[in-house]
Amino acid sequence: MISGYVSNIRKGSTEDGPGRRTTVFLKGCPLDCWWCDHPAGAGPVSEIVVNPARCARCGECVTACPEGVAVAGQGHRGRPETHCTMCGACVDACPTDARQIVGATMTVAEVMAGVLAKDGLAADDGVTFSGGEPLMQPPFLTALLSGCRELGLHTAVDTCGFAPAEQLQAVAALSDLFLFDLKCLDAARHQAYTGVSNALILENLRLLGRLHARLWVRLPLVPGLNDDPAELTGLAQFVATIPGVELVQLLPYRPSGVQASRRSPEGNRLATAAPPAPPTLEAAAGRFRAAGVTATVLGAELGVGEVGAHGL
Repeated sequence: MISGYVSNIRKGSTEDGPGRRTTVFLKGCPLDCWWCDHPAGAGPVSEIVVNPARCARCGECVTACPEGVAVAGQGHRGRPETHCTMCGACVDACPTDARQIVGATMTVAEVMAGVLAKDGLAADDGVTFSGGEPLMQPPFLTALLSGCRELGLHTAVDTCGFAPAEQLQAVAALSDLFLFDLKCLDAARHQAYTGVSNALILENLRLLGRLHARLWVRLPLVPGLNDDPAELTGLAQFVATIPGVELVQLLPYRPSGVQASRRSPEGNRLATAAPPAPPTLEAAAGRFRAAGVTATVLGAELGVGEVGAHGL
């Protein structure tokens, strides 16, 4: 029985592909992006995470922990070296709901039951598999995509592209749409801000362009990291060479969503960055349009004609 780690199943999303989507967030990501707004989804195992703004430092979690490893204001990953068994006693004991368990093992049947739950399917237009990085769990992802195909559900895969080419090819045969997250074209900058080289990512986007007819490229626009004219022009010219790209979506950096990465001892590394201003977003979209690519800001129409971020 195929199973995998899932962070969440969210109904009614309008930011994860065309129309209203049911989004399945698979856990685990090979990148460590400075602007990550869901660091609890990065680890490939279950985690207890803490919202510092809610934590009262009352010590109830410490008292409740049967292993004696809970620390007020801090979470744990479910790994042997932490001695945390993910029993949830500290979560249940927290009087302010500051603690929660993120990530659970689910079978394909359990995920599909969540997708088919009463509260959304009739109103939703398809299923998007996101993360984390869904390609970190290839057998699980392909089984889920196959299950959706058997039910006639439109599918999309949101990927950072950092995966073996053969895994990407297998998924391409089962997915109706790819949302491909492109960060930086500059190799040194990509390595510095995500922790990995972009060589495989760029090559996989070229590969998808040859294999798949429907690609949406998603670019997080982060001030000081990838919003300078040279970088944006290079990205626009590169994307323009990829067949199958229907749309580029610019995702404005949102500091309110950034939390301290679980893999970053220095915490929030973009504490002083501000959201890009509307003229900056318009100028960025303009560089893609000048290269012949339809571009939108997620949630705001900046493209050509009647094409919208969620209407294709």
